[in-house]
Amino acid sequence: MAVAISWQQALAWRMQRHLLDPIGRRPVADVVGRLCGVQTQVASSAELAIRVRRETSRQGEVERALRDGRLIKTWAMRGTLHLLTPEDAGAFLSLMAAGRSWERPSWQRYFGVTPKQLDALRQAVRVALEGGPLTRDELVTAVIARRGLRHVGEALHSGWGTLLKPLAWHGDLCLGPSQGSRVTFMRPEQASSRWSGLPDPDEAAAVAIVAYFRSYAPATIDAFGNWLAGGWFGKRQLRTWFSALEQRLVQIDVDGEGTHVLAEDLDELASVTPTTAVRLLPGFDQYVLGPGTGDGHVVPTSRRAAVSRQSGWISPVVVVGGVVCGTWELNGDQVRVAWFGEAGRPPRNALRAELTRLSSILDRGLRSVISIA
Repeated sequence: MAVAISWQQALAWRMQRHLLDPIGRRPVADVVGRLCGVQTQVASSAELAIRVRRETSRQGEVERALRDGRLIKTWAMRGTLHLLTPEDAGAFLSLMAAGRSWERPSWQRYFGVTPKQLDALRQAVRVALEGGPLTRDELVTAVIARRGLRHVGEALHSGWGTLLKPLAWHGDLCLGPSQGSRVTFMRPEQASSRWSGLPDPDEAAAVAIVAYFRSYAPATIDAFGNWLAGGWFGKRQLRTWFSALEQRLVQIDVDGEGTHVLAEDLDELASVTPTTAVRLLPGFDQYVLGPGTGDGHVVPTSRRAAVSRQSGWISPVVVVGGVVCGTWELNGDQVRVAWFGEAGRPPRNALRAELTRLSSILDRGLRSVISIA
């Protein structure tokens, strides 16, 4: 018979794993590794996501970790920019490359690039970056000088970087240090001496699945697939990888739902008591992105639109006991909390304590304004 626990216990355990209850003392790179990467489309949100998980922190620590090669920045899961540890990055990137999205007819039609031309683009970029970081303009100039690649210049200039993402997944490039407002690109092995390369996809799957379940269990293989690639990864392949780990994963019952956890985490999870911890988490936080905004246990289904907004924007959230109970925004020195009325009375004292912690992190006086949404 499967072990049975409640979702309150499950989310309390996940809060522990996310260094949110209790707050952790781990270095920046350890926090990123624990979360399987931190999405960094908005750099300030990424830094705050790390800092709210540390008892003490200083502004600029993420940039220092990037400069020191303890982190790299590259396009990874779901095609979005992430901070990753160089030791773990290869596994996640290998799986993204295994999806071979550039072979889709729609992708080829849109960019006018065949798989053969993409191979030529990869080679051109690798050669261009041998001398170190290049700005986007410098990289484009080097690439379009190559025979058969002149037509990709416009796509390469796009700030979305879609044409460069398959190269990132192959480990051909990552983002380098910014030059003012200009991004640069470089080879991962130049960005960090800790870069471990890309393992075989089957080997990578074992690493990535275990890492995901260590941070986001109880979960399903579908949740892993959605986190990895937004649901477009082949389910047959996912099931094959999942089956290969059947000795390490065990099924449990969470309020009547069948989910899986790592066998080594089962006893700890079963002994966890529910939490009442209140946390203010930034936009695009991994606590929400890991299970996805479609997970009604974390983001109430009726409030998904308030959290997952237009153009892929993920709101800052108020989490109580592991559940999103409101959103918030910073306006000057005001933290405007939109509290979900169905969550009951706002825990004003706990919110005040969390606001004090946020004020310390941001080094500015803040006051809250709470409204019922």
